[in-house]
Amino acid sequence: MTAKAHSLEGLRVVDLSQNLAGPVCTRILADLGADVIKVEPPGGDSARAWGPPFWGGESPLFLVGNRNKRSLTLDLKDESGKRALRGLVGTADVFVQSLRAGVVERLGFGYEEVRRIRPDVIYVSVTAYGPDGPLSHLPGYDPLMQAHSGLMSITGDPSTGPSRTGASVVDISTGMWGAIGVLSALRTRERTGEGTHVVTSLLESALGLVSYHLIGYLATGHVPGPMGSGISMIVPYEAFPTTDGRLMIAAGNDATFRRLCQALDLDELADDPRFTTNPDRVASRQALVPRIAKATATRTTDELRTLLDRHAVPSGPINDVAQVVADPQVVATGVLEPADHPDIADYRTLHLPLRWNGERAPYRRPPPRAGEHTAEVLAELDGEPDAGDG
Repeated sequence: MTAKAHSLEGLRVVDLSQNLAGPVCTRILADLGADVIKVEPPGGDSARAWGPPFWGGESPLFLVGNRNKRSLTLDLKDESGKRALRGLVGTADVFVQSLRAGVVERLGFGYEEVRRIRPDVIYVSVTAYGPDGPLSHLPGYDPLMQAHSGLMSITGDPSTGPSRTGASVVDISTGMWGAIGVLSALRTRERTGEGTHVVTSLLESALGLVSYHLIGYLATGHVPGPMGSGISMIVPYEAFPTTDGRLMIAAGNDATFRRLCQALDLDELADDPRFTTNPDRVASRQALVPRIAKATATRTTDELRTLLDRHAVPSGPINDVAQVVADPQVVATGVLEPADHPDIADYRTLHLPLRWNGERAPYRRPPPRAGEHTAEVLAELDGEPDAGDG
């Protein structure tokens, strides 16, 4: 295994986060080789119960956010639990928390308190609305931020109204931003010896997801709405009907549009001045899209895709999750790989979408049972047996 794939080996991360955004952040760090100690309350991370479905008694949401970690259960309402966590903080390079505003400070583990124990700590606060503003004291969840940020207003079909995206894109992107913040802070510490307070928020991550819509509104004053499978600024760039389904077609430039017209025997459209350039096609969307749809609807999805491939027009099937798992290209990537798990015989893990010199980050540990490593971690700290052993 190349050293680049476990570049954070020797780094210790104390993870006080739950649910998904914080755990995704620390799972990335764990995948890169860090020793991540997940500190859970006596009942475990609430995400463990988010289901069905369950696999081996655990929520898939928990499984994807917590591989390569060790789990320690502590009751932070009890002084012995706090004492154990203070001991752990003293060994931490990175401390991650996602508690509601004010809670971590009341427990005695705010940034200033943690920095007194470990002056060069990189302290990560995963917040809902950010540390400032009238909503900064409120908790937040992925769907709330999809609504608040405008993401839902531009998602779905115009006839059915706003829709949440099917994936927890705000949580996952927030976790990624948190990990990027840690990597940047580590580089700063290498140069200066100083720690950093890294703050990210669900709201700001959601705003990043709608960034070009926000800038488009500022430029024009036009409020965008949902467009189904399409996009406001490129035409044709959406799903088109076939005899047995739909196919996504992405004619992202003028040359590709002309090849699409040639493939569908619609040369007259390529020569029509209403459709010469992409801005022309966007302005004439209502005239163009039905003409293309009429031509695609005479072929099966496979026939249409083969035809478009032959003419170098990008297209793709709209797969369901079962089709994705069985898809030859997905299989060829090796990103879904069988892995050891004590409770799941046919367990598979989903790797980071990264490779270093052709190799992926190693799978070192299955997602832990709640408190599985409590005794082990406390023994490393010479901790007291009553410090929260679950």
